[in-house]
Amino acid sequence: MTPKPGRQPQVVVIIDDHELFAEGLELLLTRDWGEQFVIGGRTTFVEEAAELAISCDADLAIVDLSMPPLGGVAAIRHLKARHPRTRILALSGTGDMELAEDALRAGADGFLSKTVRPEALVGPLTTIAAGLRVVDPVLLDALLSGTRKPPGDVLTSLTPAELKLWSLLSTGMETVDIATRMVVSERTAKRMVASLLNKLGVSNRIAAAALAGRSGILDDLTEG
Repeated sequence: MTPKPGRQPQVVVIIDDHELFAEGLELLLTRDWGEQFVIGGRTTFVEEAAELAISCDADLAIVDLSMPPLGGVAAIRHLKARHPRTRILALSGTGDMELAEDALRAGADGFLSKTVRPEALVGPLTTIAAGLRVVDPVLLDALLSGTRKPPGDVLTSLTPAELKLWSLLSTGMETVDIATRMVVSERTAKRMVASLLNKLGVSNRIAAAALAGRSGILDDLTEG
C-alpha cells in the first residue's frame, strides 16, 4: 500500500529482547516500507518501553509478550498509561492464549503469533494504525469458545422465575411490561432485575442479553 501524498510515515518502536528478530524487523520496515514506517527506536527492556514511545511520540509499538522479568503485558500497561495514543501490536512465540488475552485486556490493539513471517506484519500494522484491531485466528477461536457459556453454577442457581425473567429481559422488554408478564408490581420487577443482574455478574441489561445469546439458552427458554 502506497501512502497518500503528504502523509507522514508512522513512527514505530520495537520492544523485544530477541535482538536478531528486532534487527530483522527494523531492517525490513526501513528497507521495504520506509514510506509507511520509520523506526523511532527499540529496546530490550520492559522498563524502557513507555519512555521510548514518549521520546519519539510513537504511533505504533511492537511488543514481545515473553520479555523477562516483568513481561510484555507490563510493558503494554505502562505504555498505554503514559502514552495512550500509541497503538500496540503484541507478539508471542508461545502458545499461551491466556497471556495473549491478558495483553488485549492491558490495552494491546492486536495480537499475532511470532511464527508469522516478518513481512506479514506490515498488513496488521497498517490496519492497527487505521484504528482497527487485529487478532490471531487461533486466539479468536479460543476467546469465543471460552466465553460461550456462563459458569454452570450460575445456571443451576437460577430459579424458574429468574430464567423466565432473563428471557424477557433479553428481548429488550421494558420494566413495566416485565412486571405485567411476571404478575408483580413495577417496583418489585425492578428489584428482581437488579437481583438477576447481580447473580449473572453483569452490570446492565445489554450485557445480560449478550450473555444469554452466547450461552445458547434462549433456545430453551420460553416467555410463557
